[in-house]
Amino acid sequence: MKVPGIKGFRDVLPEEAALRRRLIERSRGVLESYGFAEIEIPLMERGELFARSVGSTSDIVEKEMYAFEDRDGALIALRPEGTASVVRAYLEAGLSRAMPIARLYYLGPMFRRERPQKGRFRQFTQIGAEFLGRDDPEADAETLCLVADICEAVELPGYRIEVNSLGDSECRPAYRKALVEFGRAKFDELCDDCKARLERNPLRLLDCKNEQCAEVTADAPMMIDHLCAPCKTHHGRVLELASGLGVELEHNPRMVRGLDYYCRTAFEVSAEGLGAQGAVGGGGRYDGLVAELGGPEQAGIGFAFGVERMQLASTDDEPAPGLDILVAPLAEEAAGVALSLARRLRRADWKVEVGASDKKLKAQLKRADKIGVRYAVLLGPDEVAAGRATVRNLAARSDHAGCFALDATAEEIGRELEGTNQGEA
Repeated sequence: MKVPGIKGFRDVLPEEAALRRRLIERSRGVLESYGFAEIEIPLMERGELFARSVGSTSDIVEKEMYAFEDRDGALIALRPEGTASVVRAYLEAGLSRAMPIARLYYLGPMFRRERPQKGRFRQFTQIGAEFLGRDDPEADAETLCLVADICEAVELPGYRIEVNSLGDSECRPAYRKALVEFGRAKFDELCDDCKARLERNPLRLLDCKNEQCAEVTADAPMMIDHLCAPCKTHHGRVLELASGLGVELEHNPRMVRGLDYYCRTAFEVSAEGLGAQGAVGGGGRYDGLVAELGGPEQAGIGFAFGVERMQLASTDDEPAPGLDILVAPLAEEAAGVALSLARRLRRADWKVEVGASDKKLKAQLKRADKIGVRYAVLLGPDEVAAGRATVRNLAARSDHAGCFALDATAEEIGRELEGTNQGEA
């Protein structure tokens, strides 16, 4: 009996994996050009890390986090996001002292038990970055520029970057109070989720996906109207600097992000071709998070892209690269020679597959055609006895064949392979 996979967890097959790898490598290239260095974080953390950072009233912690009790009674969670883990590692390794200003990026799977839908799974991959130690608007503007450059590098069609300010500990309490009062007045018209979190996390009223709630809160008070003078100045400077860099931003006063640690600048990236929920990534400033997790008062700003969402939106249609060479042994005595030759060619950076010696030439050439091999190197008993291999250029569809000595260098073999290109379109 077949054992099915788990709902919301999926396999990534070779052709799709090649596209994902290209998107990731392009993103890496942009991140490293901005001076970001890679950090690897574990798949599992203590559950309290996310309750303290993401927020105990967030959907992630309340509904979506995969958590279990370990043998010693500790609550262990599969990581639902990367920022908290990066900050924990930053503090635990003493980088807050050795590297007070740090640019770190991460890559890997995250886990959330949400309803699977197009481009959203319970195991998904994120590539994200954290810029720690800077609280100035220049850092925000540079981060938004980095986000735009990644969008360009991975060819996201019609991408948009929406931005808002969420205020800080000085101005948000008064705004929170105004929003709670608004919610109480509309309480009977709110969905059950909004009723439950009204007192604990009222900002989520603006982020509710329920259509009725969206209508009810259309005239809710907005944070942008309650910003204190420093937050207003910071926000204006971010917009000014980003505009000067040629980064187009759209102001969205309803955007609050789903995590409790955000303050001041928050943003979301969306792209065409993803339907109503077109988000590809997002992020923002989290100046209180380092201190919340036991470190110094240190600022930070970061973001993450969902690779699956990026993949769905990307216009990259480059086919997966095929193999360069199939070495086809046509008799048992040719098998060892074929394996040795293939190893030499691979060391010279050729992509090589070795056929099975018990398969006839027709079957091996059919296999070569199926996997997109450019050259077939034929090794039958006569070739082994003569110490020479026969070459066919399958891509050229030409009758012209070449040959090379089995003791030739990889460079000499390469020249002979290229010499069979005559007649190629």
